[in-house]
Amino acid sequence: MEFHTETIDGVLIVEIPGENLDADNSQELKQDLSAVIEAHPKIVFDMGQLRFVDSSGCGAILSCFKKIKSRGGELKLIRLQDRVLELFKLMRLERIFDIFQTKEDAVNAFGSK
Repeated sequence: MEFHTETIDGVLIVEIPGENLDADNSQELKQDLSAVIEAHPKIVFDMGQLRFVDSSGCGAILSCFKKIKSRGGELKLIRLQDRVLELFKLMRLERIFDIFQTKEDAVNAFGSK
């Protein structure tokens, strides 16, 4: 899985590719992000392309969150489409993740803690 990334004020923005994050590709996502997670303590996942996320996809994102957190880092999410955001709310994941609309809001939130 290839990721488009950019760095803003020391925060790595990772654009999650594709329209679906499900049982077919969630394991690949975790594996391919492993090196990225190890190298960067402040990460934002841009989920704007994702139209569908299932429980496996949520599990993969949660796994990345736990790995980043265990290394003393932070993960924030941006641009969740309505359907994906509803799933996160249904699973109460919005209580775990900091979710923002824009890169700028997410990047600024790192400085406010």
